[in-house]
Amino acid sequence: MEFVNPVIEYAELSPLLIVFGAAVLGVLVEAFVPRGGRYVAQATLAVLGLLGALAATVWVARDMPEVGGGAGRGWIAMEQTLAVDGPAVFLWGLILLLSLAGVLLFAERHLDGGLSAFAGQAAALPGTEAESEASSRGLEHTEVYPLLMFAVFGMLMFPAANDLLSLFVALEVLSLPLYLLSGLARRRRLLSQEAALKYFLLGAFSSGFFLYGAALVYGYAGSMDFADINAAVTNDTGDQALLLIGLGLLSVGLLFKVGAVPFQAWTPDVYQGAPTPVTAFMSAGTKVAAFGAMLRLFYVAFGPDRWTWTPMLWIVAILSMVVGAILAVVQTDVKRMLAYSSVAHTGFILTGVLGVQSVGQLADGQITSLQAVLFYLATYGFATLGAFAVVGLVRDSAGEVTSLSRWAGLGRQAPVVAGVFAFFLLAMAGIPLTSGFIGKWTVFTVAMSAGAWPVVVVAILSSIVAAFFYVRVIWLMYFADPAEDGASVTYPSVLTATTIAFAAAITLVLGVLPGPVLDLAAQAGDFLR
Repeated sequence: MEFVNPVIEYAELSPLLIVFGAAVLGVLVEAFVPRGGRYVAQATLAVLGLLGALAATVWVARDMPEVGGGAGRGWIAMEQTLAVDGPAVFLWGLILLLSLAGVLLFAERHLDGGLSAFAGQAAALPGTEAESEASSRGLEHTEVYPLLMFAVFGMLMFPAANDLLSLFVALEVLSLPLYLLSGLARRRRLLSQEAALKYFLLGAFSSGFFLYGAALVYGYAGSMDFADINAAVTNDTGDQALLLIGLGLLSVGLLFKVGAVPFQAWTPDVYQGAPTPVTAFMSAGTKVAAFGAMLRLFYVAFGPDRWTWTPMLWIVAILSMVVGAILAVVQTDVKRMLAYSSVAHTGFILTGVLGVQSVGQLADGQITSLQAVLFYLATYGFATLGAFAVVGLVRDSAGEVTSLSRWAGLGRQAPVVAGVFAFFLLAMAGIPLTSGFIGKWTVFTVAMSAGAWPVVVVAILSSIVAAFFYVRVIWLMYFADPAEDGASVTYPSVLTATTIAFAAAITLVLGVLPGPVLDLAAQAGDFLR
């Protein structure tokens, strides 16, 4: 058999290659740079790598050709395994912006007496002399920066994957670094390690479901390429049992990553136990990447079989909104409350997935489900990242304070910090003049246009319930009497302050002037097939 050299479109894939190169260089920094200089070298390398990838993404977006008589823009690259099209490039830009903010949170060392949020020596057992020595010497895990960059590489590859094998590789490259990062908290080590173990075990099971589903779909279509699967579904050429079971198992893997019910059990434990910078980065970036992959899988590979997977998403969306909203009401920990809020928002985003995808099926002036979901991901990503960044500022001598009872009266002690956090909560609640209001309006509109009004009714009722627990926190901060053991606010360095200010500015701008981003999502066009 003659070997044929693969064709690799280096220019079109340059954002992924830059991030991957920065991650590999980060590993070399760990090997050859003295410990004292690693923090500055790793943080600088990560920021420069993400900025370079963001610049390359803008260049790729400006140079994308029209394909198929205006049906889409971009390239099918890497021997048909990756699709560099408008939606993928939009998601790349969003992921890179969120990752830049994540790096700044990772690099924060002012909040904990000059130490980072990460363990000094992860191999040391919690409470042992080795752990105390590592903390007293000021050791820290600068390996977190290349781990973050590898996770970003997986996030960029995930929504661009054009076959099931590439989708699985991206899923694992995205997930494995996050399993490690979740267990590296400097304080509350046992809780952090428990979170990492739960995340790893449940993630491994979901990956197994995904692989089994991929095998069944391959048996149905005779190919793992999305275009070939689409053709097989259109022509109804295989065993329907293989298709249905395979689609269901693939959905398990993706719904796990977005934290949808009934696969949400890991979300509150991991969000609570992981270091808060990791929680902020993971809650925003993972959801954006996973929904991008889900949209491509359902719309491109299984688009002709829409009436098979739509009822499933109806049920999952309704369960996610109801369970997320109800369980968030009874939480006494702010990180767990935001985790269940994330579950509810997953349901809201799935409501948008149920809308009409094709522009040709809509009247002039209406938006597609793809456009609505892309916009919602932008609004949710910055709001949740900013909210978790603020959570990291509320502390006492033992570290972060996440018990809601100890947040009482925080608005009197630190009105600016409490005000910013209240603003992020109002955005998640969908209050007008915030990005959340426009985001919910878009997904509800597209779902109504597709006839999914029962889901929209549940979404509106769930939003009302969600507004209760968001407003409860605001009332607690501003109108409740301060607790005797109340927490205080530690003001951060310019790194975290810049992240919070940037997230708040984006949340406000998208609520007041959403047009440019909605137009950008519309210009992204459709997925290439």
